[in-house]
Amino acid sequence: MSSSQKTLPASHFSIPCTNHSNLPAFSSASCSPLSTSGVEKSSWLPAPLGDPARSSTSSSSSTSSSTISASRLVREFVAQNNTAQIKHVIQILSQEFALSQHPHSRKGGLIGLAACSIALGKDSGLYLKELIEPVLTCFNDADSRLRYYACEALYNIVKVARGSVLPHFNVLFDGLSKLAADPDPNVKSGSELLDRLLKDIVTESNKFDLVGFIPLLRERIYSNNQYARQFIISWILVLESVPDINLLDYLPEILDGLFQILGDNSKEIRKMCEVALGEFLKEIKKNPSSVKFAEMANILVIHCQASDDLIQLTAMCWMREFIQLAGRVMLPYSSGILTAVLPCLSYDDRKKSIKEVANVCNQSLMKLVIPEDDETDEGKQSLSLQMEPKEESLSQQEVTSSGCLEASSDSNLSSASVFNVSSTERVPVTLNLDGIVQVLDCHLHDTAIGMMTRIAVLKWLYHLYIKTPRKMFRHTDSLFPILLRTLSDESDEVILKDLEVLAEIASSPAGQTEDQGPCDGSDTRSGQLELHIPVVKASQLSSSGMKGMECSPSTPTMNSYFYKFMINLLKRFSSERKLLETRGAFIIRQLCLLLNAENIFHSMADILLREEDLKFASTMVHTLNTILLTSSELFQLRNQLKDLKTPESRNLFCCLYRSWCHNPVTTVSLCFLTQNYKHAYDLIQKFGDLEVTVDFLTEVDKLVQLIECPIFTYLRLQLLDVKNNPYLIKALYGLLMLLPQSSAFQLLSHRLQCVPNPELLQTTDSTKTTLGFKKATSTNIDYLELLQHFERVQNKHLEVRHQRTGRGEPQDRRVVL
Repeated sequence: MSSSQKTLPASHFSIPCTNHSNLPAFSSASCSPLSTSGVEKSSWLPAPLGDPARSSTSSSSSTSSSTISASRLVREFVAQNNTAQIKHVIQILSQEFALSQHPHSRKGGLIGLAACSIALGKDSGLYLKELIEPVLTCFNDADSRLRYYACEALYNIVKVARGSVLPHFNVLFDGLSKLAADPDPNVKSGSELLDRLLKDIVTESNKFDLVGFIPLLRERIYSNNQYARQFIISWILVLESVPDINLLDYLPEILDGLFQILGDNSKEIRKMCEVALGEFLKEIKKNPSSVKFAEMANILVIHCQASDDLIQLTAMCWMREFIQLAGRVMLPYSSGILTAVLPCLSYDDRKKSIKEVANVCNQSLMKLVIPEDDETDEGKQSLSLQMEPKEESLSQQEVTSSGCLEASSDSNLSSASVFNVSSTERVPVTLNLDGIVQVLDCHLHDTAIGMMTRIAVLKWLYHLYIKTPRKMFRHTDSLFPILLRTLSDESDEVILKDLEVLAEIASSPAGQTEDQGPCDGSDTRSGQLELHIPVVKASQLSSSGMKGMECSPSTPTMNSYFYKFMINLLKRFSSERKLLETRGAFIIRQLCLLLNAENIFHSMADILLREEDLKFASTMVHTLNTILLTSSELFQLRNQLKDLKTPESRNLFCCLYRSWCHNPVTTVSLCFLTQNYKHAYDLIQKFGDLEVTVDFLTEVDKLVQLIECPIFTYLRLQLLDVKNNPYLIKALYGLLMLLPQSSAFQLLSHRLQCVPNPELLQTTDSTKTTLGFKKATSTNIDYLELLQHFERVQNKHLEVRHQRTGRGEPQDRRVVL
């Protein structure tokens, strides 16, 4: 009850025995005993009020005397235990007066009924139905004074009957809920006093029928009237405070309505509702074993998405507590919870509180997914429900047998199947993985979501691939395209998380299939693998010793999705050149950290070897070569290639070399890296037959700059050993002769001037083999075949450039000599 509203003293409602000017008049006829056959109403009841000339004073006097007469009659009948006559008196007061068409008669009837109740005393409980019903009917009267009289009469009836009115509580509550919203302040004040009396009676009694009351409360709680809402909340607070009444058991019935009231425009009502919800949450924390978490989960999901900040924050706080207290009981509702929680993670500082609580919800829910969820099919899964809320095991929990309802469902939700079990029993808990993946996929497709939400989605996907890999790989084909598109995200952090997911997909043992990888470049490159890769005959690949190196690498850390990932990643770079330019190196370097760098370079080289778009192949090879020569992440791979001591390193070199031939300068740099100086010199000799363009010379310029970097420190030191490295020096002079006299020319020229004893640069066809030659022959690499392959690839590039010229496409810039 509002502090600003007027309250009336209880004494104001007592039935008077003296005259009141505002009460209807009763007949002044003297009271005579009633016959046993009936009541002679003319002897004591109010006279007809049809005469308009009748004064209010006389009416008032008649009412008072008639009230006394009626009260005296009832007392006499009580003394005689004459139940029939008592009912007859009440019936006449009800039918002929309280329900009369004349307002003054109705007022008199109401006062008469109250007087009867007072006269009956403790026996009034036997006649409450007859006494209450006509009074409640007058609650709907159009005359505010009559509604006030009805309220006054009911107050006196209830005050006399006390606990006897509880069987009629629902009808009283229903009537009061209407008066609470009455536009007349006097009626509203009177109803508040009656309301207070009823609350006292309910609080004192242990016979309140909560089960019978809940349906009415559930219905009335959806009222939009502020005063009705205030009335409802006040009753909920009272019932919650009564020790003998366990309202928590019926919280699912009213929780949705409470959250709707929380959005009321009145600050006072919002505050009252906040207090009520706070009390319920305290009770939930104290007695989690008796809470029907599952029945309220979807209600919270809906209100966690409310536009009202207070509703959303409160619902999110409840959700946090539910997840932490109920544990895996909440798993079937994971998809709905994520639908509500994930968007909140991108809120700005204006909604910082909601964002922080949502983050806790998200983290807590993620911890509920365990490896056991991957053991069996979702329809047959049966997991032990281990619930340790706040390090205390719960004795009972409730869980639904089906998944979460969609967030768009109606707010008035019906409860799902609930199982009450002890902590020692096993409860079937289903992880609705399909629903979760659908929600995550939907959020990734939504371009409007914030960065933190996208990161959270990717963290969820990574977590699910770690905890439930076998089930997650059923969704990989549908997730793959959006994960690849996410590589174009503006945020580096999003890309990093995306790469973690893709790397886990490519390396998880659960992704292994029988078709481990393509070894002939044919059928496995169809379908989703959309790079333009022509079928290459075995004779075109390499010698018999090299054919196996064209296959997808097979190591314990890779699976059949790895090669598919590499193909689709290169396709992404091919179709989106800006991505390659701005993020290509970043993506490949991170993949080298997450996966096996050797496998990444081996597979990409294998794919690029058969790429139809030669210009893209050249650009991609240049990018890969720059990463290989400059990235700290590739230190071990560079050391592996430096000496070519093992068959694996030699195989990798040959695989890289064949693709590197798409770019002449990168091929020379690869020979420098692997210390194949003679072959580098032979390649440079072939440059005279190539079409020299500005882009070509620019790449030679960059190679000279790289030679001065720490990566090639060992190469510069080998210049001291002129005798054993004559082809290194000749190769460097070959680069010098290719360059125009630019800054790069001056740089390399100064470097070569530092070589000691220039006369030793001359080589002779002596029988004594140099160290470099021994190294070349000891690796069992057919360098002549590699040189021929280089020529074939470059001839293809020349042919394609001429075709582009014939079609009028932009040509490469040529050097004007």
